[in-house]
Amino acid sequence: MAQTKEIRKKIGSVQNTKKITSAMELVASSKMKKTQDAMSKGKPYSKKIIELIDSLSNASSEYKHPFFNESESKTDIYIIVGTDKGLCGGLNSNLFKKALANMADREKKGRKVQVVTFGKKAADVFSRLKNAEILGTAAKLGDIPKAEDVIGSSQIAISEFEKGSVGNVYLYANEFINTMSQAPFERKVLPIASIETNEENKKIWDYIYEPSSKEILDRLLKRYIETQIYQAVIENNACEQAAKMIAMKNASENAEEIINDLQLLYNNARQASITQELSEIVGGAAAI
Repeated sequence: MAQTKEIRKKIGSVQNTKKITSAMELVASSKMKKTQDAMSKGKPYSKKIIELIDSLSNASSEYKHPFFNESESKTDIYIIVGTDKGLCGGLNSNLFKKALANMADREKKGRKVQVVTFGKKAADVFSRLKNAEILGTAAKLGDIPKAEDVIGSSQIAISEFEKGSVGNVYLYANEFINTMSQAPFERKVLPIASIETNEENKKIWDYIYEPSSKEILDRLLKRYIETQIYQAVIENNACEQAAKMIAMKNASENAEEIINDLQLLYNNARQASITQELSEIVGGAAAI
């Protein structure tokens, strides 16, 4: 009887856990829809500004913006976009492994690393590294963060590049492929790379700027970098909710399997107990 009571207690415990994971799956599903909508709204603007900058990079402007210039600095900045909370499968760990592997490769070539993090999980991991200096962190920005909250931390990396203190700025985040699949990526955001064109299409041309090319490019290129980082944060949030929904769905299914196994074990233990009781009764009757 003691064994069956223990099994029943375990079944009750796993059932309670399943209720929690099922509820978290529904919450993640609801939040994913909101973050996907926010991601989709920002993509047309992001796509347009990227096309414009690609075009500007091939223009023969008299003013060459510093964002297009290569730097001799041996220091790189990594902008790492993680999550604030866990329970989202391997979303964070896969991203951090990619960043750390690339970091190690570049360190072998004599480059130093500075880090700007978004999300508590990224801050927790990279703040423990002895070979990486944390320039800034941003956490608890919410499912749909305000642009100014993201831009504040982004400005740290932009300012360091403008001063010539760093050679490259890399962005690490997760790409939302679909609900079932998210992939970590690395993107070099500074310096801005020029798009290669065919020799026959190369012509000397430029835009007509008003009031001046310097004033417009200074504002536009900063907005371009900020847009990339903000869009990455929004997309990473959508990835977080999708990964969490799948993780909680798998947890609920695993809990159901455990409950079925425990139920079978309980039935076998109860059957053995009943059989033993009957044997004792039969044995006692025979003795009489």
